[in-house]
Amino acid sequence: MAVGLLGVAFIAWANLAAVQASRGILYDDVNLVPPTKVGLVFGTTDRAQERENLYFRYRIDAAEKLWKAGKIQVILVSGDNSEKYYNEPEKMRRALVERGIPKNKIVCDYAGLRTLDSVVRAKEIFGLTEVVMISQRFHNERAVYLAQANGMKVTGFNAQDVVSSGGFKTKVREVGARVKMWLDVNILGTRPRHLGDKEQLPE
Repeated sequence: MAVGLLGVAFIAWANLAAVQASRGILYDDVNLVPPTKVGLVFGTTDRAQERENLYFRYRIDAAEKLWKAGKIQVILVSGDNSEKYYNEPEKMRRALVERGIPKNKIVCDYAGLRTLDSVVRAKEIFGLTEVVMISQRFHNERAVYLAQANGMKVTGFNAQDVVSSGGFKTKVREVGARVKMWLDVNILGTRPRHLGDKEQLPE
């Protein structure tokens, strides 16, 4: 019984840690977002179970809003390209170009296999210490925790959330993802699967 209660308390602590880290620096109104040179869009597939993935569309919407409001000058799209025919960053770049964002202002990180990888690579490969995170609020909260643990100064712009059975399942998985987040930072010292040479962002 006591072990079970401790487990529940730890899960709650890990989840609350992400909420506390991001308090006051996540925005739903684009006009309130402090201008920052680079916006980081976290990858996801554009289609899920043969249908459009609304998480993808809403993240692209959010990045477009920031760009058109003059809040960012460069967009870093970070996602999974671990298989030959699966390329999240290229799909995000194409979607953003279709919205009128110049291709030369969009940079792809092809090794953003996990949120931790995307965040740490943004700092160590692309040289970013300040960035606007672009994703749904629940994801931004976890990303901010990881960024702060790596000495970054970040804010976040919240993409529209998804309200559906699939959205509910994602929220349930997020509980476990935050436990892994806390362990990665505080116990395991987890590093990105791939690093490599530093890359230059456009001016």
